[in-house]
Formats: sequence, structure tokens, C-alpha cells
Amino acid sequence: MGQDKAFLRLGDRTLLTHALELVGAVAGSVWILGSAEKFAALGSVVEDLYPDRGPLAGIHAALTQTRTDLNLIIAVDLPFLRSSFLNYLLSQSRETMAVVTVPRAAGGLQPLCAVYRRSFAEVAERSLRGGKNKIDRLFTEVKTRIIEQDELTRNRFSEKIFRNVNTAQDWEAAKLEFSEDSANIR
Repeated sequence: MGQDKAFLRLGDRTLLTHALELVGAVAGSVWILGSAEKFAALGSVVEDLYPDRGPLAGIHAALTQTRTDLNLIIAVDLPFLRSSFLNYLLSQSRETMAVVTVPRAAGGLQPLCAVYRRSFAEVAERSLRGGKNKIDRLFTEVKTRIIEQDELTRNRFSEKIFRNVNTAQDWEAAKLEFSEDSANIR
């Protein structure tokens, strides 16, 4: 994208502000996973113990710092994500002993919009020490509750909420859709 997605503005707030507000609406405490130098002024920050190893390193760092068994992890670049879905995701994770509760939508699992039990830190640690950074493959090593597309549909959650912004084209489309959605609300 040529710039940090966290600071992209959609409407009157940044993607990071949107993510912090979403999680704050459904969780007791909110942490930013990333660089303290970059984000400390915006909230509590947890830095990776395995720098430059991608999202798995962030999940691992969060799970090693938390005192909470269930931990909601979301990516900053999900501008269409809604608190109603996060509440549903958390409620489903509470009803199971699964280590991970993760939706499957938009062509695959959504590990950056999932609930992880603190015990997942051990699995992530082994993987990171072995030089493997892929999150999805670890789900076969632990009890995982997958929220399938038909369950999402039954509960009136659109696949759109998982659409992220990875390219300038994605970003332009998101801005256009956001402005159209805002106009329809008024």
C-alpha cells in the first residue's frame, strides 16, 4: 500500500481507531499488537517477541502477555467488521472448549478475526521457533471451532465483513463503499 494501513482514514477515523473501538465495545481491555514506538501514544501496546515474523508472532506475543483465557484478535484492515459479529464470535468461543474459534468465509479461514485461548501461545511458540509463520496450519494441532459460511448466513452476517484492504485498489473500493453506506444510513 505504500503506507501503514493503521493510519488510513475511512470517514472521520483511522482504521486503527475503528478496530480499537470495535474491540473496546465487546472486550474488557484492548491492546495494539505492534511497535511501541509507532503506537504507544494510541493505547497499550504489545510488541512481538519474534520480530518480523508476521501475524502469528503478534498473536503469540498477545497470548504470552494476557491473563485472560479467551482473547479476541482482529486485523486492523477490516473496515466492514461489526461489533455484532464480534459479540457472536465471543459467545461461540465461550460455548466450546476449542482453543481457537475462527470463521470460514471469503474463500478461507479468517485467523485475524478469531478468538484464541491463552494455551495457543505454546503451539505458536513451537511453530515460530521452527521457523514456520503460517497460522492456519496450526489449527489442525488444536481443537478448533470453525464457524462455517452457512452459520454466518443463518445469523445474517455477510461475507463482506471479512473483506480487508491489502492494495490501493482495495482501499479505493472500501472508501467508495463506505461513503455509499454512510449516505444510505442518513
